[in-house]
Amino acid sequence: ERDAGLSGKGQISVYVVRQGDILSSIAKMFGVSTNTITWANDIKSGRISPGQELVILPISGIRHTVVKGDTLQSVAKKYKADLGDILSYNSLSSGAKLSIGQVVIVPDGEPVSSAGSASTGSSSSGGSSNSCGLKVSTYERLLVNPCKYPVYTGYYIRPLAGGTKTQTLHGYNAIDFGASVGTPVVASADGTVIISKNGGYNGGYGTYVVISHDNGTQTLYGHMSQDHVTVGQHVSQGEIIGALGNTGKSTGPHVHFEVRGARNPF
Repeated sequence: ERDAGLSGKGQISVYVVRQGDILSSIAKMFGVSTNTITWANDIKSGRISPGQELVILPISGIRHTVVKGDTLQSVAKKYKADLGDILSYNSLSSGAKLSIGQVVIVPDGEPVSSAGSASTGSSSSGGSSNSCGLKVSTYERLLVNPCKYPVYTGYYIRPLAGGTKTQTLHGYNAIDFGASVGTPVVASADGTVIISKNGGYNGGYGTYVVISHDNGTQTLYGHMSQDHVTVGQHVSQGEIIGALGNTGKSTGPHVHFEVRGARNPF
C-alpha cells in the first residue's frame, strides 16, 4: 500500500527546531514520516536540538508488510527499488533478517499494480517520450508528472559549461550532466540558497544545494564534490555555487539538476 506519511509532492522545506520539538511532531506537521526527516538529515541518534536546521525532503514510498519468504533483496526487486536506500531509510544492515508482519518502507518504490501510471512515469522507457513529448530516462523512474508544470522559457540556464547529458528526465524532474570532478556548477537562475549540505548521504543527494527562485520554483544541484555557498546567500544566475562530484547515491561524476515546480528545460 502507498504510505500516506510520505509526501511525493510539494516543495523542499527547511525547519528550525524549537524548544520542546520532537521528530514525530515535526513529521506530522509536514505530512511526512519520521524516517523521511532522519534519512534526509543523516540523523543517527534520533536526537534533535533547538536551533538545528532540518531539511524536509519529501519523498514517495511504499509501505510493505513482510510475509513469509520475504528478504530485503526480494522486496527491493518486487518494487523495482534500490536496496541501499531501503537499508539506509529503515536503519537495517545488509544481513538483516525480516520478521513476518514487520513493516518496511521502500523509498521511491514502484507500486506493483500501477504500471503505466502517469504520475510516476513507471512504464516509461529510456529515450522515449511521455504524453507531452518530454524525454524520459531508461534507468531511473520519473516520480512526478512534469507535463502539469508551467514552462518558464529562458528563465533557467544550464548548470555547468559543457559536459554531457548522461540521463534524461528522472526522479523529481531531474536531468543529469556528466563532466570531470571539480567542474564548476553554477546557479541556473537568480535566487536565495535555502539548503547547503556539505558531505553525508543526505537522502542520496550527497553534497547538494537548493536555491529558491522568485517565480516560486526551486532548483537542486546534487552529488557535488564541493559546496561554495551558504544558507541565506543571494546568488545571481551563472554564479559558481559548487563543484561537480560523485557524492551520495551516484554511479559516476555528474551533477543532478532538479527543477521543482516548473518544466526542466534541459
